[in-house]
Amino acid sequence: MKKLISLSLVTLSFLHATEIQLAPIGVESTILSDVAQEAQTSADTADALSKNLPSIDMVRRSGIANDVLIRGQKRDNISIDIDGSKVCGACPNRMDPPISHVVANQIESVEVIEGPYDVENFGTLSGGVKIKTKKPSKEEQVEVNLGFGAWNYKKFGITGNAGNDFVRMLITASTESSDQYKDGNGDTFAQQIDKYVLINPGVAGTQLQTGYHDMQAYKKKSLLAKAFITTAQDQELRLSVTANRSDNVLYANSKMDALYDDSNIYNVEYNIDNLSDTYKNMNLQYYYSDVDHPMSTKYRVSGATDYLISQLTTQMQGFKFKNTFDINSYKLLAGVDVSNRKWDGVYSKTNVATGTVSSIAATKSIDNTLTKNRALFSKLSKSFNAFDLEIGARYDDTEITNNTFETNTYNALSANILSTYNFNKESKVFLGFGQATRVPDARELYFVSSTNSRIGTANLKQTKNREIDLGYELNTYDYKFKTKLFYSDLKDYIYIEKGATSNAFSNIDAVVYGLEMSASYFATDDISLDMGASYKRGKKDKPLAGQTNTNLADMAPLRANIAINYEYANNSMATLGAQMSKRWDTIDSDNGEQVLAGWATLNAKIKHALNKTIDFTLGMNNMLNKTYAQSNTYADLTLITTGGVTEVMLLNEPGRYIYTNLDFKF
Repeated sequence: MKKLISLSLVTLSFLHATEIQLAPIGVESTILSDVAQEAQTSADTADALSKNLPSIDMVRRSGIANDVLIRGQKRDNISIDIDGSKVCGACPNRMDPPISHVVANQIESVEVIEGPYDVENFGTLSGGVKIKTKKPSKEEQVEVNLGFGAWNYKKFGITGNAGNDFVRMLITASTESSDQYKDGNGDTFAQQIDKYVLINPGVAGTQLQTGYHDMQAYKKKSLLAKAFITTAQDQELRLSVTANRSDNVLYANSKMDALYDDSNIYNVEYNIDNLSDTYKNMNLQYYYSDVDHPMSTKYRVSGATDYLISQLTTQMQGFKFKNTFDINSYKLLAGVDVSNRKWDGVYSKTNVATGTVSSIAATKSIDNTLTKNRALFSKLSKSFNAFDLEIGARYDDTEITNNTFETNTYNALSANILSTYNFNKESKVFLGFGQATRVPDARELYFVSSTNSRIGTANLKQTKNREIDLGYELNTYDYKFKTKLFYSDLKDYIYIEKGATSNAFSNIDAVVYGLEMSASYFATDDISLDMGASYKRGKKDKPLAGQTNTNLADMAPLRANIAINYEYANNSMATLGAQMSKRWDTIDSDNGEQVLAGWATLNAKIKHALNKTIDFTLGMNNMLNKTYAQSNTYADLTLITTGGVTEVMLLNEPGRYIYTNLDFKF
């Protein structure tokens, strides 16, 4: 039993009392397993990841569809990969971040890459998230999940598996909805806005109209279908489709809400194993995704007569060809990566009384931008007794075109070296050096405001990250300890200037460095203790023109956690944990950030196996009903703001949240 517990409790952190399992961790990545089984407070993937890895922070945008930062990096500085498909959101204000287009209950495992160590994917500058959704099996099985929580939260999910030696099929569907959550003060989204407006009456137009004051926070439906077909020995055709439909999603401290957010992901993959003793694998993959996302002021006071709609769409399609070889104890991966991303945005105005649609000053926010990327990549690995070595490289050629503005072209070589020295079976030290790049996106280059000002900046340079990671890991029968340090040198980092009405983005040089630690102690066969902490700091080489602050935005302060776990029966466990954050006072005040108070929350969960087919979970997050905000207000997001006493509206986290789940397997 002790070995089983150790495998399930070696998480880097148990923020909010979760139990997602981790596989062995390397210098460049961490793998989370059993994500679907443990995502019980909501289907929000960002929420599930931020509760389990100290290197990940969550950007609170709403009750659902939240974003992630890896070591203080977000947007195009990190890549999101779902079953090998690169997925992009349509909203320039991150109301539909890429990670929101897969729900947690569909996920089998997640690999989080920390640093510039992924040569297979376009744009892994400072990290990435590789998501693997559930695979179909031959076993005939049905799983049903029912979830209920505070603020009228409801979730229903069902997964079915069936197959034989020729074909395996899986279908998983879910629906989820919630009213507006309440913060520790008992305030809903609408009431948080009202309090802000009371101090800053100049932004009264951002309040929710009386008729929408108590509307639902969101409703989300999702469907995943897969078929794996055995076409010959060691050959398989893999087909999948994912559809997400979200309606009326409120974004309390933004100026607009999402009328809906619809996305589709299609994947066709052909895999061949064991072509010869040397040629181990050939994998060909084509993927396509599309997102339709209209933002609107329809529910706000400003939209009572005429409401603004900013509708954005994006399509991503790509092709990957990967080959794996074993050559005299060397493992070689070589491949081709090709992708095209289209991004288009249109403004319009609708009259409430007549339904008449009219144009405004600027009809296009993003005018049919196409980003074409062509790349070659390779990775070579070899073990020399106690020493493991891996070398990777990638060459990218990228062209970005826009119907209105200039064309930009970029090319770059990325490379990394990863090494591990195993002192013995219990301890090892690892070291990594990496260089990666990412190109500007259409928002940073071409975006036009509704008043017809070009916010994007022409001819931005691509960003280059040169990073070193060093760590040590000790893994014994009774305890585990891991620490990792990193130093990232960012050249031509793309940064936004608060209040700029044109050419808002610029290239700067900066550094980010930090430390992550985790430990687990197994006191008995049934009781264990887990601890984790992370610290990061970012500095600009010099302030932006006309500014004085050299702090880099999005660098959350020291955060730590501790949890005690008690396995009182087979597959039944109780967990009590605390999450803590230092006062966030090292900020970029010139560009919208503000000082946030330190905070601590207490969380508890009990998961009880009633029998082999039924699991019951009862949990409470933020037991002491603490009022706090964990996301800051960097100007990279367009939030409710005024020049008054309070610069930007903060969005508080949920208050005391009680939830329960029932899981059935047939």
